[in-house]
Amino acid sequence: MMTPPLPHLLLLEDELPLARIVRESLERQGFRVTHAADGALGLAAFRREPFDLCIVDIMLPQLDGLAFVAEIRRTNQQVPVLFLTAKSQPADVVQGFGVGGNDYLRKPFSLDELLVRLRELLRRAPAAAPALPAAVPLGRYVFVPLRQELWLDGQLNARLSHRESELLELLARHQPRPLGRKAALLQLWGDDSFFHARSMDVFISRLRKYLRHDPAVAILNLRGVGYRLVT
Repeated sequence: MMTPPLPHLLLLEDELPLARIVRESLERQGFRVTHAADGALGLAAFRREPFDLCIVDIMLPQLDGLAFVAEIRRTNQQVPVLFLTAKSQPADVVQGFGVGGNDYLRKPFSLDELLVRLRELLRRAPAAAPALPAAVPLGRYVFVPLRQELWLDGQLNARLSHRESELLELLARHQPRPLGRKAALLQLWGDDSFFHARSMDVFISRLRKYLRHDPAVAILNLRGVGYRLVT
């Protein structure tokens, strides 16, 4: 019987002593780890070979972690991303989710907690869902999921963040059925905590703002249930 391949992780961390400890610890736990000390080297590695998960320090030289994730999300929306951050303000964390992060861990952190979060991200990483059409009509709008773009009457109306695009895609997949609030939180954020629920409210408000030019298109708030996209 063939042995399954080891999960391959990309670690972006410029603090070399910390990177060495994390890499060696993860390798002892059965992971294969590629380390890059700055965002530009990490991007080159990501384009060179496939990874099962990325661990990304936000404050990196050359190309910071937020810019790195925004760049990889142009072509890959599936690989899970765990941010490592010394920043603790809610706005910083929301920004990380906005560019396409799936989870975050504040420094200093324990290796045990890192392992738990990595295994959970890998466990819930979904198989590729059936693709939406390349262009999804929404009233006068056209949503282009792959490019994370929203067009209005043939003109580009908005370039969506990764999280905005994920949320609009979920709403479009469920149309005309309601999208359960808890189900959306679990799928996109991994839990239904108060903080993540508030984050989702922010992204829903942004989507409503983008869609405001066509009164026939709306994201309805269904009290006690979730949301429904109507066109």
